Amino acid sequence: MKLSSRLGDDRKNSRSNSGLAVAVQARRAPAGAAPAGRRISTSATPQTPVRAAQATDVSALDDLRAKVRTAVVSELGPRLAEATIEDDELRRLLTKNLDKAMRTSTATVGPAEREEFIEATLSDMLGWGPLTPLMADPTVTEVMCNGSDTVYVEREGKVELTDVRFPSDRALRHVIDRMLAVAGRRVDEASPMADGRLADGSRINAIIPPLATGGPVLTVRRFPETAMTVADLIGKETLSTDVAVFLEAAVRGKLNILVSGGTSTGKTTLLNVLSGFIPANERIITIEDAAELRLAQSHVVGLEARPANIEGAGRITIRDLVRNALRMRPDRIVVGEVRGGEAIDMLQAMNTGHEGSLTTVHANSTRDALLRLETMVLMSGVDLPLRAVREQIASSIDLIVQLDRRSDGGRVVSAVSEVQGREGDTITLQDVFTRTSQGAIRATGLRPRCAERLAQHGASIPTSVFRASTSAPKQRGRR
Repeated sequence: MKLSSRLGDDRKNSRSNSGLAVAVQARRAPAGAAPAGRRISTSATPQTPVRAAQATDVSALDDLRAKVRTAVVSELGPRLAEATIEDDELRRLLTKNLDKAMRTSTATVGPAEREEFIEATLSDMLGWGPLTPLMADPTVTEVMCNGSDTVYVEREGKVELTDVRFPSDRALRHVIDRMLAVAGRRVDEASPMADGRLADGSRINAIIPPLATGGPVLTVRRFPETAMTVADLIGKETLSTDVAVFLEAAVRGKLNILVSGGTSTGKTTLLNVLSGFIPANERIITIEDAAELRLAQSHVVGLEARPANIEGAGRITIRDLVRNALRMRPDRIVVGEVRGGEAIDMLQAMNTGHEGSLTTVHANSTRDALLRLETMVLMSGVDLPLRAVREQIASSIDLIVQLDRRSDGGRVVSAVSEVQGREGDTITLQDVFTRTSQGAIRATGLRPRCAERLAQHGASIPTSVFRASTSAPKQRGRR
């Protein structure tokens, strides 16, 4: 029986009050599911993965576990990484190497603690150690380890401290190394920070000393097993039905859309929903730092950036991938986020026949998003006057969708603005939808210029969508 399918029910009753049992059961349960019979919570997570004799020194016990783990990994080699080993065989090897390691160790593991030690080592080797219950909890959207003794999580947009602890910085570093190994990345003193993604799509970032002064730091951005739909966003009041109708028509009508917002405002989630509106008969190229988009269309090619190797060579940037995508006959180009010189290549692609492209940017407002684009174009090294840069932006971007976070942690679309062109040296914006002081997003009553263009593409929008509410002010802005 494979390790991934065995739940360990035969030991659940005898250790029903053991936090360690929760971690092991979570490792063996299906991804995203809680262990049978109980709901995962941070209170069920052990302070330490092993309860040996009270006199046992924690450091010695940690050394003992490291020796056993190293010996088993050396003996199994790639079979361990490929999960082709049976549960009984791995348990036998752990027991054998534990007996061998105890002969030269100052730590003692009595008969009563032996089974618990084996289970904890299994969880360390094949799961995420103390983080296993958090990684299996579908309500957790972010896991933040600020060192081995401080672990925070985000639930429903709110950050809270957990009682999860690692026995040492080395134990946290082991989990970091395992996660990065799955992502094909690594950290060491020469390259002390790295990004990657796990098999379930979770995005990971790790940074270790000397850059992190308080010990290794791990951040895991988790995503739901099933991608959110536009109906989900409407149900969460992220946007209204009228906004959804307008954005769907904008995507089908091949408008170039920029999604703007701060950190953790739901930019990638909205980008994924908007990308789902692209017709299935079009060829889509997605470009990301760490692949997060999950599109349902069949004709999708995903590209992912690559950092430099240990020798400092082999780096492939977002900008390299955008340039390469232009040679791949794309109907649509979807860039997960522009944050540097790739902005000029993205704008040029939008201006050279690749209409309907989508991307995101970090910015606090729709007008700040334009300023960010200007700054990134100037960072690209292309010697262009500011007037030419603004001309490029004004002719490339059609819509800007701004996302914000409410005080209760909810993500909301705060504005949808149309880029109408230039007046002199300024780019003019017209708000199509804005969020009122009461918290509802309403139409401003101004029909966007793009409405006729959308109608020509067969994506006409009912006039009622743009009908102003008495509480929605008409706005027109320029930068």
